[in-house]
Amino acid sequence: MFTPSRLTLARKRRGLTKKGLAELIGVSTRSITAFESGELAPKPDNLKKISEALGFPASFFEAEDLPELASEAVSFRSLSKMGAAQRHSALAAGTIAFALHDWISDRFKLPAPNVPKLGPGVDPETAAQVVRAEWNLGEKPIPNLIHLLEVRGVRVFSITQECRELDAYSLWRGDQPFVFLNTQKSGEHSRFDAAHELGHLVLHWHHDVPQGRPAEQEAHQFAAAFLMPAQSILATAPRNPSLNQLIKAKKPWRVSVGALAHRLHELKVLSDWHYRTLCIEIGNRGYRTNEPEPRIDRETSQVLNKVFAALRREGCTNAEIARDLHVNPQELEALVFGLAIMPLGESGGVPARPKLNSYPPLELA
Repeated sequence: MFTPSRLTLARKRRGLTKKGLAELIGVSTRSITAFESGELAPKPDNLKKISEALGFPASFFEAEDLPELASEAVSFRSLSKMGAAQRHSALAAGTIAFALHDWISDRFKLPAPNVPKLGPGVDPETAAQVVRAEWNLGEKPIPNLIHLLEVRGVRVFSITQECRELDAYSLWRGDQPFVFLNTQKSGEHSRFDAAHELGHLVLHWHHDVPQGRPAEQEAHQFAAAFLMPAQSILATAPRNPSLNQLIKAKKPWRVSVGALAHRLHELKVLSDWHYRTLCIEIGNRGYRTNEPEPRIDRETSQVLNKVFAALRREGCTNAEIARDLHVNPQELEALVFGLAIMPLGESGGVPARPKLNSYPPLELA
């Protein structure tokens, strides 16, 4: 059986138009349209060409439908930098991540979602205070933001290299929150992206909320307030700091020097002139894209790390997971921060399948 929607998914995942795929496999655009609409099923030789051109096993196109991730449900960043092909690729990757998540949740008891949904009209600063209070964080710095999100039931996956222009995105899938992060960013910028997406999950889950630039600005304000709570920043930040003083002051908060400067300006610690001067110096030193030393390590998923460690102990490899999902192992690696690389046993044989629900609940720090 051929599943037309999976051809559409695979084509979008590779950022191809129907015309582009048709040219790759030597058929007409009309044929691709017929394949995707279900009007016609590709013959075996064409299916083989499709499989090779798109980098998906033939079995991928014969499995059950996967619910498509709707663009209107997603909070995208860097929309001005992204073309339609990259948006489609990112959404398709998210659809495959959902299938992987379901595979994992069938075998492991994952933390239940515990993310506040605040109503429209709550200002970002207050929202950040509410979430910190509900999560018992006080005013202290957050050591590892991805770990915190996962403890609170947020599922965190990585964005693939093909979506490099995309900073991050997030969405609610029913009652389950998801965040996707770009692994090409610095550790400091990735943390801010994660906090930004938490802001979307908290503030923009309802239909009657700002969209586009207003929503991005609110999420940005939430992230700054969540990572750098006002009372602690005002109590500890240097007055009229030099750039070198800022570099030292940012260390406990694990944010970029630019983010700390912006927060201090927002809290009226820096004058407009002083802030502009610091921004110019930050740009001249190249710190907008490359943080000054010492840089923090990029955070990664403890859920996925523990899941794959448990599977490895059972002899289950990424190759077997990929076979279950009808994708190639590289597709998995791109979604799980590169944590799924597990070699086959020395014999090269296929290990026994782990039993469903055979693992205890994950213990998260």
